Amino acid sequence: IAPAEISAKVAAKAEETARHIAGEIGLVGVMGVEMFVTRDEGILVNEMAPRPHNSGHWTIDACLTSQFEQLARIVCGLPLGSTERHSDAEMKNLIGDEADAWPEILAEPGACLHLYGKAESRPGRKMGHVTRLKPRSTAV
Repeated sequence: IAPAEISAKVAAKAEETARHIAGEIGLVGVMGVEMFVTRDEGILVNEMAPRPHNSGHWTIDACLTSQFEQLARIVCGLPLGSTERHSDAEMKNLIGDEADAWPEILAEPGACLHLYGKAESRPGRKMGHVTRLKPRSTAV
């Protein structure tokens, strides 16, 4: 869900943590960092991926510049694009036979379907994702 439903304090802490990790590993590129928020508004890092990551796939449809375009810009030595979010978004992975519902998904207003072209569906296999767009809120 973007924007995340977290406090400004947690958002700042998450950004600070991600920037620290990127600095420590000397990151040049893009990175996804998955975090959990604790009851006392702390954060726990669950996973980091120094590459475009499925947790950022919502940027394809909801931001002026996606994580993939940003990486291409970095590789080509171009300036970064705007990360502005033009829509709120909810992204859901399509696992196994969930991708078979693509006709119904395409019928939903604001739904952006991405199928990965995999020949065979298996339980637990990511077959694609859907991003559902909503008008942009004022949240960060």
